[in-house]
Amino acid sequence: MLPKDPAAQAKVLREVIRSYTYVLMWMGVSIAVILFNKWLLAYSGFPFPIALTLWHMFFCSTVGFICVRVLKLVKSHNMTPREYYTRVMPIGLLYAGSLWLSNSAYLYLSVSFIQMTKSLMPGLVYASGVMLGTEKYSRGVTLNMLLIAFGVVICAIGEMNLVFRGVVQQLTALGFEAMRLTMVQVLINSKGYNMNPIQSLYYVSPACLICLLVPFLSVELNKLRTTHDWTFNPSVMLANALTAFILNLAVFLLIGKTSALTMNIAGVIKDWMLIFFSFYLFKAPVTTINLLGYAFCCSGVVVYNHMKLQMIKNKVAATGGGKGDEEKPKDSERSKEDILSEIRRLQSQMAELEDRVSNSAKVMNGAGGMGA
Repeated sequence: MLPKDPAAQAKVLREVIRSYTYVLMWMGVSIAVILFNKWLLAYSGFPFPIALTLWHMFFCSTVGFICVRVLKLVKSHNMTPREYYTRVMPIGLLYAGSLWLSNSAYLYLSVSFIQMTKSLMPGLVYASGVMLGTEKYSRGVTLNMLLIAFGVVICAIGEMNLVFRGVVQQLTALGFEAMRLTMVQVLINSKGYNMNPIQSLYYVSPACLICLLVPFLSVELNKLRTTHDWTFNPSVMLANALTAFILNLAVFLLIGKTSALTMNIAGVIKDWMLIFFSFYLFKAPVTTINLLGYAFCCSGVVVYNHMKLQMIKNKVAATGGGKGDEEKPKDSERSKEDILSEIRRLQSQMAELEDRVSNSAKVMNGAGGMGA
């Protein structure tokens, strides 16, 4: 219900317009990156997913270094070499596998089917969390994840251009990405190294670049040398990397300036739009069984999202509870140190809630920027 005060109404209207602007910007850039990658790898004459991902990581590493070390727009965490090797390199390895295989899947699968398989992400992240101890096992959540998986199976049954190799690559990429998101929570966030997008580019991109050199040298370099019918357009490659970089910033803006719930809802709408864009731009057939299976998946994801947010809120509320009011000292009896300690505790709990909800939103939407 809108407030009666004209000034308050104008403020609410500005907030609504701002939120929708961020949503539309993120949806537009995300769709552009996915369609751009599909066109570049499958139609433009550059079928080299590892080389493309290497270029993305080189571009991100350069931008991150300039922003952190040259322009000093954001601060560095000043990690020691040992910390970088033990905390960042495993994440870079998983990220390299995720980006390599997800980009490779564009050579074999339609954009619409790839988006349908991403419904499995919440379940895979949940399974990774249970294995690594960041999530507690729940029969209700597990059942919901199995229902989502059943919906993906229905999508696969209805897919007319199903290539087994592409399916294996896409599912493996999702597994790597789920493990990466969980490892970020274990190795980075839990140790106080919360990173914004620029810091993530600065630290993770070089690690990913190093890990990608191994498959590039052993798998794709010889193909690049022996194949002569491929094309390379520097301006197109630069535009592709810039678009993917902007997507990382758009994700940060959407979560930071609106809410995780807004991103989850926008993500569902974006995926449906991608299905129809893929149909019209690339003539990728979409069957009724595809759409029914994906509608089933979306319903399961919405239910999981609701369950996840409720669990997070209940956990924070439970940890925020303390002794009853009758057992608490009066404000006049509390020392300055006690009050400051209480404020810091509440701030820490709010930061934990925001981090968990933001991570939940990233999981729902694939989480990857460069390989979207």
